[in-house]
Amino acid sequence: MRSAIVGALLGATLAIPAVAQDVGDAAAGEGEFRKCRACHMIQDASGTDIVKGGATGPNLWNIVGSPIAHTEGFNYGDGLLAAKAANPDMVWTEEELVAYVTDPTAWVKEKSGDDSVRSKMTFKLNRNQADLAAYLTTVSPDAPAE
Repeated sequence: MRSAIVGALLGATLAIPAVAQDVGDAAAGEGEFRKCRACHMIQDASGTDIVKGGATGPNLWNIVGSPIAHTEGFNYGDGLLAAKAANPDMVWTEEELVAYVTDPTAWVKEKSGDDSVRSKMTFKLNRNQADLAAYLTTVSPDAPAE
């Protein structure tokens, strides 16, 4: 009995660092967003630029908590639209954003269930994904509280 309790406590203790690593640093993520500015801007609802950037990708203001492929008039790719069709109630969470920016095409294939779809976003963020997602939460005033 005693070894079972010790084992359970040890397992719980070892799990804590893994959880801590998944928590992003929003300040670091703001710097990481420099890689995204070529295609994305962050412009609030009143039209104020938070981060000036490109318009190839959608505006990322208020992205966390928003439905995927939700910006009216934006020309989303077939992969993201297939993912939305397969998951009409899905919203962007930090976890989904981390998975998406890590490998956008793998994400749309998984979410759509269609191995033939591809993402229009070809850029893959190889590190600091959780930091980026944490930063995007700071510019998402309607993001649900965690």
